[in-house]
Amino acid sequence: MKNFKFLTAIFLVSVLSFTSCQDEIDSENGNRENTNSATSPTANNLERSSMYDGSFDDFLDGVSCSSILLPVTATINNTEITIVSESQYELVLNILGEFINDDDSIEFQFPLSVKLSNYTEVEITNQTEYDALIDACETAENEAKNAINCLNIDFPITILTFDLNVQQTGSAIIESEQELYAYMNNFDDNALFSVSYPITATLNNDAVVEISSDMDLQSRITECLGTDETMVEAEENADELEAILVESKFKVESFITAGINTANDYADYTMDFANDLTITAENTVNTTIEDVEGTYEIASELEVFISLTFSGNATFQLLNNTWEVTSYSENTISLQSSTNAAVTLVLTKI
Repeated sequence: MKNFKFLTAIFLVSVLSFTSCQDEIDSENGNRENTNSATSPTANNLERSSMYDGSFDDFLDGVSCSSILLPVTATINNTEITIVSESQYELVLNILGEFINDDDSIEFQFPLSVKLSNYTEVEITNQTEYDALIDACETAENEAKNAINCLNIDFPITILTFDLNVQQTGSAIIESEQELYAYMNNFDDNALFSVSYPITATLNNDAVVEISSDMDLQSRITECLGTDETMVEAEENADELEAILVESKFKVESFITAGINTANDYADYTMDFANDLTITAENTVNTTIEDVEGTYEIASELEVFISLTFSGNATFQLLNNTWEVTSYSENTISLQSSTNAAVTLVLTKI
């Protein structure tokens, strides 16, 4: 119980230390552009952007506000595995990805240690404490107090400090995210600061951008958070599409290439998408014709994509492509070639 109170207290102090309002001193301090107080939006942006990023193991713990410190032992879909290094994450992903549209389960052996968004490492001794960590993370996300992971500031950067009369008192060279987090988290309420622009940052699409002001920083963060939301929505749509495919059989309603609809070539076949990522195309008119076997894969970025791969049948090999999902419902899935927008495919549920 003592450890649980410690965990809850230290995490909530981290996530609740922000405020969205600008200090009364001045929004831009009128006397010097980009000068800010400890409670300014820029301070908030810098602190959130420099929090520890625990999202890299979300497939394992489902918590972006922290990461599990290795080694850890877990039972994953009834298979016990001890993970001693990040190189073994692939084993976990393989177990989780063996079947789609199934109920994956992960049960940890306690105690285990985690690293929190404020870079603190704590031990969790039971599931109750772990559930409290998840709840605190969800609260932080709902209140926009979690880490901003879509923009990574490139270091070093220089921060200038000022007194309340906007007279420069010093400067600090920041070499890492952890240094920046500690600096902003402990910044004096009776002082002001200014980032020495320009700085550069790497966005979630790997683009490197130059940032010239506080306003520019805010704009970049707003933009990349919007991209993050789009990616999350696409991932949710991909999961929904997987369920639709596995639960029904489909036929080719339309296949247009070179301006010609060749759906009739597939009229006698039904396509069955299995939850092990295989496809079987069966001729329901002439059962003596051999089934056509293939595989599929669903992925998401900003959009949802389906990759189809058939072998042994030239007609079905024409469907081999990475298709962008342009629309879908319980009954119809409309696809467009990711390399040629004039090539489209429509599947309808039987």
